Amino acid sequence: MDFYITKEEIVKSLNLTLGVVEKRQTLPIISNVLFEVDESSLKLTATDLESEISTTSTISNFKSGGKTTAPARKLNDLCRLLPDMAEIHFFLDGDNLKIESGAGKYNLSTLPSEDFPVFEHEETQSQINISAQNLKTIIEKTTFAMGNQDWRHYLNGLYLLIDDKNITSVATDAHRLALASSSLNEASSENISGIVPRKSINEIGKLVGDEKENVVIKLGTTSIAAYISGTTFISKLIEGKFPDYEQVIPSGDSTLLNINRKLLSDSLSRVSVLSGEKYKGIRILTGEDTVNISANNPEKEQGEENIECEYKGEQVDIAFNVNYLQEILSTLDSENVQINFFGSDKSCLITDPGFDNLKYVVMPLLV
Repeated sequence: MDFYITKEEIVKSLNLTLGVVEKRQTLPIISNVLFEVDESSLKLTATDLESEISTTSTISNFKSGGKTTAPARKLNDLCRLLPDMAEIHFFLDGDNLKIESGAGKYNLSTLPSEDFPVFEHEETQSQINISAQNLKTIIEKTTFAMGNQDWRHYLNGLYLLIDDKNITSVATDAHRLALASSSLNEASSENISGIVPRKSINEIGKLVGDEKENVVIKLGTTSIAAYISGTTFISKLIEGKFPDYEQVIPSGDSTLLNINRKLLSDSLSRVSVLSGEKYKGIRILTGEDTVNISANNPEKEQGEENIECEYKGEQVDIAFNVNYLQEILSTLDSENVQINFFGSDKSCLITDPGFDNLKYVVMPLLV
């Protein structure tokens, strides 16, 4: 294996793989990245045994092909510190990967490519095509509500449902729920769903980034694959049945609070300074065209504010974890936010008046 490549090409590819490279040294080879070189390109592959990413770069000069694995983080740290536009010479010398650029010569240890784990690819997968920005949006609008190391493992990921010409993402940690949907470029041949692990959906979100191209998603019964701009990301799915989220979304008679999103968020920030450390509870008391936000703590400190709003109907006296409300408000884009109350002891439904494809549910605190 002997080839030349520019710093920018190799660093771009290494950056994409680093999110998958396993930090824990349980198996030394999965801290490495797999090099595969042919006459025109370098393919880099990384895995953590639960997911795999492969990306292809253009090489500037080809001497000979081959395969090897080298430490991903050391390689990235070295290459990104080389001068901009530098041409880097990579070649194998026995068990060592030699790297030369300008006056610098470097030597990295390798492990055999034959020992690099092969990720099992699922053959039967339903394929969809979606705008990169639409995919990015439904990920960003929902992933904050995923469970984190919950014993109910099926909550520790993002549920994706492909249904005809729509894709829906749902996340819940059993205290709040976030739902977003988007249209596909073409109808899916079948309805299919799966739970994508937290780390994997975050990697897909980073991979999409500011891409303007379309993304091809293949969703199977045990894995998901995403293809964009010469990069392939594959992940196992979480086993288990996701909760029936439609049953969680409240419906029926409700009262509607329409309020300026920034005013509400700023008020919550100030008042919650005096909320209890453990539950971060804030109390919302509705009145005609006004809402009272208050909080107190075990030290008998308290704070309250009254905000103008649009509200008609029965008075609601309800408490929430302020962090749950703030995370939702920070994902919305419209000037106003709408909150539907179904009683003082029931979950509320938060929506964005500008986007009917977003729904958020928050359970109240029992005080």
